[in-house]
Amino acid sequence: MTDREDGSLYSVIENGVAKIEFGHPASNSFPSVLLDRLAKKFQELSEDPEAKVILLQSEGEKAFCAGASFNELVAINDMQTGKLFFSGFAKVINAMRKCPKLVIARVQGKTVGGGVGLVAACDYAMATEAAAIKLSELSIGIGPFVIAPAVERKMGKAALAELTLGAHEWKNAYWAKEKGLYARVFDNLKELDEEVIFFAEKLASYNPEALLEMKKLLWKGTENWEQLLQENAAISGELVLSDFTKKALEKFKK
Repeated sequence: MTDREDGSLYSVIENGVAKIEFGHPASNSFPSVLLDRLAKKFQELSEDPEAKVILLQSEGEKAFCAGASFNELVAINDMQTGKLFFSGFAKVINAMRKCPKLVIARVQGKTVGGGVGLVAACDYAMATEAAAIKLSELSIGIGPFVIAPAVERKMGKAALAELTLGAHEWKNAYWAKEKGLYARVFDNLKELDEEVIFFAEKLASYNPEALLEMKKLLWKGTENWEQLLQENAAISGELVLSDFTKKALEKFKK
């Protein structure tokens, strides 16, 4: 695992599969600078003819992603900073949405908040049975507004409501598979890694024009997300300044 304060981002292309691996010492959470790097990496790979398919994964064998940086969250003191902070995941999701390459997620462990949004923004996801999910935002006085459109698109409004309103509850990997977030769930990491590479390379061998048209079809109707996700980021940016949220964050920090 990386020990860099700003986290790490590594990418390599093999057999047509562009693997992006992100990491952060705080359970693979995302400081703003790392989110910005990830968005730019998707934009870069969009233009790379060697990349036929993109595989998104995180470091280590434990958490897949703990969401946005808690340290940055508690430091927000004005609306502009708040909107900018919550826009981080909006930029990444929109970069994934506009990327002409299909994106596969390899999810090895627990995923919270924005991490769930990342998985939902992928076109296909495989996970281990340890890959439980949770949207805890309401418990601290905000909500998963930026990632909600991606989660609803993949899992449906009922599942979004169940995840959001049950902010204190973990949902296991098999529940997430039943609701459409994961396509397949494996008993262990070894099985996941073998299958995800096999699947990604198989997908990369298909007609790239057909893959492009399939990507367009899967994301049809989301053309307004550039504006929508920014508007939702502004809602979160305002709520994070509320007395309720400030007290909840202080209690959580202690």
